Amino acid sequence: MTIATRVIPCLDVAAGRVVKGVNFLNLQDAGDPVELAAKYAEQGADELTFLDVTATVDDRSTTYDVVQRTAEQVFIPLTVGGGVRSAEDVARLLGVGADKVGINSGAIARPEVIGEIADRFGEQVLVLSLDVKRSPRTASGFVVTTHGGKRETELDALAWCVEAVERGAGELLVNSMDADGTLAGFDVELITRVRELVNVPVIASGGAGKLEHFAPAVDAGADAVLAASVFHYGTFTVGQVKQALAEAGHTVRLSARGREER
Repeated sequence: MTIATRVIPCLDVAAGRVVKGVNFLNLQDAGDPVELAAKYAEQGADELTFLDVTATVDDRSTTYDVVQRTAEQVFIPLTVGGGVRSAEDVARLLGVGADKVGINSGAIARPEVIGEIADRFGEQVLVLSLDVKRSPRTASGFVVTTHGGKRETELDALAWCVEAVERGAGELLVNSMDADGTLAGFDVELITRVRELVNVPVIASGGAGKLEHFAPAVDAGADAVLAASVFHYGTFTVGQVKQALAEAGHTVRLSARGREER
């Protein structure tokens, strides 16, 4: 049986509001997270990803009340990330309605936390989120960044993908910081190279600007495609992305009403 490609709107949240910028800079208000989540669920989104983009920068936990209000309004899987540092953080997020939890900086600071979370809750709960930049400093040409892309680490991004999966990450959310917010298309090379190295689901993120950008990411090996501003600003709907993927020969999951997708 062919597994359907998932289409995932991303809610980047700061101070309780959805924001969007270019390369994580010059953030602008894009709306209320609860209202947007409900709209995307109505459009047939397969999942939602909620990222508190300033939690790590501000050295605080995710905004739990916003997560809870969002989870109460939508009934599709919700992945939440931002400021996650421990298994206890994961327990609290699951308690307010998250289905999966994303971790980025917390895992870089203490890689052992990946195994601790996977052992306690199962690998399927843990999504390793990577903000990746191209860099001549690493063997692969890709480096992991933190703090919204503001700080480069010493980690080779591809080697980190492999290590994280070995430690128990059940899914990888691979965000190209070079492409993020540019609307110029996904970093297909990055997706291809990650796909060659790991056997867990890969979510492609960063750069979607046109309907024709999504199919190449799936062709490169992505199991899911994630986008933000093109949905927030009404460039196109989740259903239109699914239609474009279906026309390119990819399997997509129908919405409850079966509109637009096939």
